[in-house]
This record gives sequence, C-alpha cells and structure tokens, in this order.
Amino acid sequence: MGALNDLTSSSLPAGVIADAFARAIAVAADYAGATSPNPPVGCVLLDAVGNSLAVEAHRKAGDLHAEARAIAACNAAGTIDRIHTVVVTLEPCNHHGRTPPCAEAILATPAREVWIAETDPNPRVDGGGAARLAAAGLSVRFLSEFDHPDASRLAADTERLIAPFVKWVTTGLPFVTVKQALDDTGSMIPPVGHRTFTSETSLTLAHRMRRRADAILTGSGTILADNPEFTVRRLPDHPDKRRILAILDRGSRVPADYLTEAARRGLRPILFSDIGEALTRLGTESVHEVLVEAGPILTSAILATDIWDEHVTIRKIGDGTPDRVTVSRNHNKKG
Repeated sequence: MGALNDLTSSSLPAGVIADAFARAIAVAADYAGATSPNPPVGCVLLDAVGNSLAVEAHRKAGDLHAEARAIAACNAAGTIDRIHTVVVTLEPCNHHGRTPPCAEAILATPAREVWIAETDPNPRVDGGGAARLAAAGLSVRFLSEFDHPDASRLAADTERLIAPFVKWVTTGLPFVTVKQALDDTGSMIPPVGHRTFTSETSLTLAHRMRRRADAILTGSGTILADNPEFTVRRLPDHPDKRRILAILDRGSRVPADYLTEAARRGLRPILFSDIGEALTRLGTESVHEVLVEAGPILTSAILATDIWDEHVTIRKIGDGTPDRVTVSRNHNKKG
C-alpha cells in the first residue's frame, strides 16, 4: 500500500525512519505473549529533526495502546508539543474498545507524519485508522513503500511479530510453533543422566520462545518421561502471565499430582484427546501462539501434517561449536 495522500516526501532521513522502525519492532517484541487478545505493537515518536521523544509498546490487554502510551510519556516529559513523526508497527486503531482510538490520540498532538509497518488485519473492526489520519491532513506512509536497504528485513520482522495475531484473528486458531532440539546424530533424546544437550545460548532462546507463547502443547509421554516444569526461567516472565499447558493424553496417563503441581507453577493444564480439539479450544481461549515442546513421536506427527506454522530447529554441531538454529515457515499451508 502506498501513501494515502500526496504528502509523500518524508521530512526526516530514511536512516532515522529505519532506526525508529527497528526500535518499535524490538520494544513490541518484548511484550509478545503478554497482550492477548490484542497484538503486540510498538511506537516511536520523533521530533522534527529526528530526535527520539518516546519508545513505547502495548503491554497488556486493557492497558494503553502503544501510541497512547508514547504520547502519555511525552506529556509527562513536557515534550508533547515537539511530536512530529509517529512510527508504529501496526495501523493505529480507529474504533472504541477497552481504550479510546489511537488515531484520535495522534490527532490531538501536533504530529504531521505517520509511518505504519502493517495494516490492521482484524476483519471484525472497521479499521480505517490510516485513512482517518490522512483525511485530517497528516502524511501517512507505509513500510511497503519505504526505500531503504533495511526495508525488507524490517518488513519480515514486523510480519513475524504479528503473525500469531493475524492467524488467530482471521481463522480463530493459534499460530503453531514447533521447537525441536537435535544432537549431532539427529536424535532428540539427551544422553543418559542429562535433560538436554544444547548450549546455554540455545536454552535461553528456548525460554524466550516459551515466554512469547500463550500456550505450550506437549504429550503425555513427555510428561511421564521428563516431568518437565514448562516455566520461563532464563529471563523475566511477563507479570501475572498464566499459560495454558495443553497435554495430549488420550489414555489419561498423566498423574493428577503433576497437574496440581503445574497449576502451582502458574500454568493452566488442560487435557485433550487429539490435537484438533486442542487447537480449537486454544483458539477460543484467545491463544495467539502455541509452542509445541514434545518428544520425537508427537513432534514428527505434527510436522507431517499441515497444522504447524513455524519450525525452529536447534541442532548441536559438536563440542565447542555453537548450535545451529534454523527457522522454517510452512509455505505449503492451505488458505
């Protein structure tokens, strides 16, 4: 999508806009997993010469949206009159929900330019935030028209940032990420006496992925074999976050005391007989992303179907060599 009006020349250098987009994406990613049923969104406010006035994100449902939070930060700092350019990862909302429209909040400032990374994909709202801003005389431009060497990377980062929300809001189903750790022989089974074989860096990545997810999906076999905690331990978790632990347990093999302990750890365990039932239920629970952390049999079974969206492989290469991390998207999905 191109600019919505004829004010197409940005008054700020492309490098400044690129840096602002990168910071907006990064701060939004910090809150991925905390905003359901809303998407993670980041916003950067700049003055007329490109100085950063505020960098903020939507932090949780019911709280201020990213744009409103950034504007409030400027108001508190006494810099609201300097706001000139708004850089945001998602089209500002133009409807009343639990918070007022962000488009109107922007129009209450002296902002003259707005850069938007992605349009609002929600088919259940009127949208029109970009059109509302343009109709008021602001220069509204999109990342898709941005002429800069980093534009494609920024677009890819933004697309992944909101992919779980897009899937959920358009299909009612969660985005399915499969995490798989393999040793240098291709096995998922740790050596006897060990619970893992990946590096410290890879373990931190795994916990970062867990933090981003609204639910974890596993099988009864993994529960019985490893007694996993499924908590976020290598970085701070989102405050008050209570993830669903979806367990495929057709034979009712998971002990009741494991479920009790999981609940005490802050999880919400739910048993399912099959994955289709699980994904449908998780969708109704506003789960945007579910992380599959399972054993070889269930992992292979899921990857053999069309239900997964992203496959993250952490492969141990050898002692003293960094693990190799590869990310694959399911481009064969229908629809």
